[in-house]
Amino acid sequence: MAASMVRTCRSASRHGLFGLLRRININLGSEFHSSSPACSKLLLSLNKRGVLKDSFPRDAAQDRLPQLLQSGAQTVYCGFDPSADSLHVGNLLALIGLLHFRSAGHHVIALLGGATAQIGDPSGKTSERERLSADVAEANTRSIRESIQRIFTNHEVLFHDGSVRLGTATVLNNLSWYKNWGVVSFLSEAGRHLRMGTMLSRHSVQSRLRSADGMSLTEFTYQLFQAYDFHHLHQIYGCKIQLGGTDQLGNLMSGHEYIHKVSGEEVYGLTIPLVTSSTGDKLGKTAGNAVWLNRDKTSPFELYQFFLRQPDASVEGFLKLFTFLPLAEVERLMEQQREDPGKRLAHKRLAAEVTKLVHGKEGLESAKRCTNALYHSSVQALEEMSDEELQELFREAPFHEMLLEPGTSVIDACRTVNAIPAGPRGYQMVSDGAVWINHKRVDNPEQVLIPKLHILSNGLTLLRVGKKNFYIIKWLRL
Repeated sequence: MAASMVRTCRSASRHGLFGLLRRININLGSEFHSSSPACSKLLLSLNKRGVLKDSFPRDAAQDRLPQLLQSGAQTVYCGFDPSADSLHVGNLLALIGLLHFRSAGHHVIALLGGATAQIGDPSGKTSERERLSADVAEANTRSIRESIQRIFTNHEVLFHDGSVRLGTATVLNNLSWYKNWGVVSFLSEAGRHLRMGTMLSRHSVQSRLRSADGMSLTEFTYQLFQAYDFHHLHQIYGCKIQLGGTDQLGNLMSGHEYIHKVSGEEVYGLTIPLVTSSTGDKLGKTAGNAVWLNRDKTSPFELYQFFLRQPDASVEGFLKLFTFLPLAEVERLMEQQREDPGKRLAHKRLAAEVTKLVHGKEGLESAKRCTNALYHSSVQALEEMSDEELQELFREAPFHEMLLEPGTSVIDACRTVNAIPAGPRGYQMVSDGAVWINHKRVDNPEQVLIPKLHILSNGLTLLRVGKKNFYIIKWLRL
């Protein structure tokens, strides 16, 4: 096997990555099938759901990987790049993949690249990433760690049925094993195990070398660091399986080569598909406006609405990918949707399941309150909303704290928050019915504000001028 692997790697340097992929990669749809006696139920299920795309090396899907998974609890890891202070929807499928393995009793590791984020992954990039300072990388890593741990906990509490004992879930930062390395000792120890020809053949490298900007030495070494990450986790945690996006296949192959040369042992890689919208954009990143997994960047309401608004053609696939619903239940939901499309039952279930996983039960309840307040003009929902929820719902709306003086009128409130022009024109706007308070039109500028009508029991007033201009008032000294 060792000689075969060397021949494969040499072939990569002669013919390039795409030629290599045609020889060594397989489509899970054809390899993971029920007629294979060794194939595990887990891999079959993930294949049917569309969570897995390719495997490495060539015969892993057919024989050895299923046998490994059936032999006992294994350790699976996936890396996450803290280039921002939050993961986004595009990262969610990787976390869900880990959670499927954990539900089957395997141990999972979410590895945060606190060190490698300062180098920058060139995969899928046309130019070098902006340099990330150590302080920013640390802050981003801390924020993402909290997010991943929250999702792991939500899954354990809200989605695991207890029929199989959960494996362990660990979040690590690769800075912990790089911070004490010197550059000379690291290159002397790790660099000798990878071949330049193979590294140069990677698609991420080739595409950048052909570009106008080229590729820096720093970026070129990224695959060495990721290969060492896999090696370290293999040594310390017995990790034999790496999960990653399709764009990470080259890095995954480097890890396989490294471990095989150092230890002679076989490790495996599984890739998840790149999920795109109906327009071909990366899911949740249309026009550069990412849908984040941290509440301070994307509220539960916004996440809920994002999935609720997915095209009909995408819903069945997304139910399989982004929820833990049994496939039979997905089929029932889709049948109900076809019988009565107007109820949008499948869309609502998709939005609810994802929001609950990311933000918990309270997050889902918050999303529903905000939905009722905004789209169903529910005064009760407005009264039940917290200051935070109201500011999340009307993220662009100015938030004002005001003292409630005796005799404060509609026109006083509107002028204080600069919702209307000064003078007669603003007065006329109120008289003409252009102002709404708590979803009710007001047309008397001199109307004194009445508690429970204009001022809700939570001390808030939602003021709207025209169709889209919202203002939030928090009344003091009620």
